[in-house]
Amino acid sequence: MDGEDDAPKSLMEEMYANGIEGVDDAPSSSTSTTILKNRPIISGEQLDIEAYAALYSGRTKIVRLIFLADHCDNSGMQLEALRMAYDELKKGENTQLFREVVQKIDGRLGPNYSMDATWCAMVDRKADQRKDKLESELNAYRTNLIKESIRMGYNDFGDFYYAHGALGDAFKSYVRTRDYCTTSKHIIQMCLSAILVSIEMGQFAHVTSYVSKAEQTPEALDPPTIAKLRCAAGLAHLEAKKYKLAARKFLEVGPELGNSYSEVIAPQDVATYGGLCALASFDRTELKNKVIDNINFRNFLELVPEVRELINDFYSSHYASCLEYLGNLKSNLMLDIHIHDHVETLYDQIRSKALIQYTHPFVSVDMRMMADAFKTSVAGLEKELESLITDNQIQARIDSHNKILYARHADQRNATFQRVLQTGNEFDWDVRAMLLRANLLKHEYNLRASRKI
Repeated sequence: MDGEDDAPKSLMEEMYANGIEGVDDAPSSSTSTTILKNRPIISGEQLDIEAYAALYSGRTKIVRLIFLADHCDNSGMQLEALRMAYDELKKGENTQLFREVVQKIDGRLGPNYSMDATWCAMVDRKADQRKDKLESELNAYRTNLIKESIRMGYNDFGDFYYAHGALGDAFKSYVRTRDYCTTSKHIIQMCLSAILVSIEMGQFAHVTSYVSKAEQTPEALDPPTIAKLRCAAGLAHLEAKKYKLAARKFLEVGPELGNSYSEVIAPQDVATYGGLCALASFDRTELKNKVIDNINFRNFLELVPEVRELINDFYSSHYASCLEYLGNLKSNLMLDIHIHDHVETLYDQIRSKALIQYTHPFVSVDMRMMADAFKTSVAGLEKELESLITDNQIQARIDSHNKILYARHADQRNATFQRVLQTGNEFDWDVRAMLLRANLLKHEYNLRASRKI
């Protein structure tokens, strides 16, 4: 696709325009404020629907466009998304989804985008003929008991049902091929087909199951297939709100993925999902080792410079800039079919981690300065800190009158004495146990007991 080639170029140009120095080359405290003010922040631009749709193919392209139209407040973007979905559906055979899109358009795009009853009738008629042919072929294969032909017959049925939007029947047909798989490649093909349909249906428990089945045949797994399975596993963990596991899976995706899984996910999504889940769940060391220093994942981050910049800003403690990037990204993330339900949770976790990291090195913190750094009011910041202190995530107390946060450090001297006493007690118990065992052995108590028995 031309759109796929053009989008990365513009993203790369934007990336260089908004680049910052590396973490190791961070500016000194005296000049950091000036540099941060002068550095351009990417504004919340309207989503380019054409470039966005070009990243995907097949049914997910249409479903994402419909989702975007349903959740977007901009009527122009809604109609553009519906127009593209209409055009895409006319290339396929899914008349049911076509009717839904026409109903959503409701005549707002003129006569060229109205209900085409003739086309629907023709497609449905051809579908009935095709189904009859597939059934007769499958019955013949069953009669001849040729396993490979039966497998292909069920696979063709799965493709047929998937093309016409009957996802439940497609899943059953794909799964039935399992009994007729004769090679490892056939099992991988069956698993990938079942995963694809399960993701479309939102049945992520099936996704996890079939990813595990595919991974049990490592001899047939090539790098692109491994990358696809990790993407699918990442989506399943994301849906289950297991953000740390999701981050690990997305971070393990290799560059071999490319655009080969566009019917499910784009490389830009891998960077976005993986980056945000890592920020929300990884500690500072993990963020450095597994994200920032990860060469493979860095290639994905180059495609989404906003995510790359906010990760670097978070690690460099430039929280105001990081939170501003997050704010600019939010409107577009809310239009994403997979992550929209998790945006608020992920943002809350990232913000909480930023607050914790900000307070950690200091004995006392001026809450007015901290509120400025986080672009919030002192009262709002105080409520956030109260919540974190209550949850025992920050060891501190708040001076509400002077608006100062005081760290509550443990008494190291007392803690050391307590550890020494505990170690002494444990040693005492161990010595007593050893002496008891030695005496039992000395008096042959165990041998006598066994003789009596």
